[in-house]
Order: sequence, then structure tokens, then C-alpha cells
Amino acid sequence: METLAKIFGSDAKVRLMRLFLFNQETLYPLKDIVTRSKISLADAKKEINNLVSMGLIRQRESAIEVPAKLNKSSKPSKKATDKKASPAKTKSIGYILNTKFPYLEALKNLLITATLRADESLTKKFVKSGKIKLFLASGVFLQEWNTRVDLLIVGDELNMDNLSKAVASIEAEIGKELSYSAFETEDFEYRVGIHDRLVRDILDSPHTVLIDKLGVTPQ
Repeated sequence: METLAKIFGSDAKVRLMRLFLFNQETLYPLKDIVTRSKISLADAKKEINNLVSMGLIRQRESAIEVPAKLNKSSKPSKKATDKKASPAKTKSIGYILNTKFPYLEALKNLLITATLRADESLTKKFVKSGKIKLFLASGVFLQEWNTRVDLLIVGDELNMDNLSKAVASIEAEIGKELSYSAFETEDFEYRVGIHDRLVRDILDSPHTVLIDKLGVTPQ
């Protein structure tokens, strides 16, 4: 990410580009962009303007429903009590990927395919998640889009709060929600023993072994 930030000018811009590239059909209001990318509002506004001006994303209006509010100070008319008030609609501004951008495929290859690699830097993000005994990366990290999970974490004394924070950090960085499974070692070994379908599917799918202290995967 550091190298890409130097190429494109900022980490915030790289995060936003990935967000839109991974979610091509999603219209994001500014608030959601800030939340999902975990960047400041000021950075979001600046980089959104840059991406709009270069033609990678475009601005679009959308109608959102706002629940109707009753005026408590006035007595409702008979007509108002006969039927429920319809929700009002208001216009909201959002941003969406411009699928006709001429260099779209080149950006995808650079920002997704060439950089989402499963390596030691990925495991370091989970050092506070517990005593990890098995760590597999699949799915998005291997450009395999039909696998059941992107990450499998097995260990002892797993801290699920820290694990969730680590996953959320990665999601903000790459711009895509991750699917993951986490098991305590005893539970995982039991599932392996009974040929649990989920575990079997994960182990049989294409994956990269980052940690294996259980001897589960072929050496």
C-alpha cells in the first residue's frame, strides 16, 4: 500500500479507488465512503473531487425515503387519521464507478490483482488476535471469487474483538468486505475429525498457507 500511495499521491486515494473498483454497482453517499474507508471527511472530499475530475467515478442523485413526522401541536384531521402518512422523499448525492473509464482494466490489475497478496504482512495484522496455529488465505487474496471464505484463522485464546478489528482494518484498506471463519483449536480439530462440510470446503478450495502448526495442510 505504501508504494501505491506514492504512485497515486495518497493512501486515501488508493483506498477510495479500491472501494469503487470492488463495488462497481454500488452508489455510495459521502458518509458511507468515510465510514468504509476509515479516512477523514476532508480527505474523502478532496480525493472524491480528484476521482470525479479524472473520470473514474461519477456523481449521481438518488431518492431516499424519510419517515413522515406528525405535528404534535396540532390535532390531526379525520382524513389524516384514516390512512397512514406516506414517507417523504428527498434527494441525496452519491458516487459510483464509471464503468466506461478507459483505463479501468489496467487499474483493476494494478490495485487488485497485483497487490492483494497473502504474505507475512497479512499475518502481522493478527498478532493480537491470539495464539494462531493455522492461518489460510483464499478468496480475494488469490483472485478466487467463488470460495466460501477469504481467511481461515485457528488458534488458542482467540480474542474475537481484536480479530474483528484486524479484519475491519484490512477491509478499509482493500475496499471490500471479507468473509472469514475463526475457530479455537479444539473446535477446529473436532470439525476436521467429523469431516465438517464448511471446514472441508475451505481446505479443498485454492488457498495459501501462512501458518500451519497443526499439520493440517500438505507439506
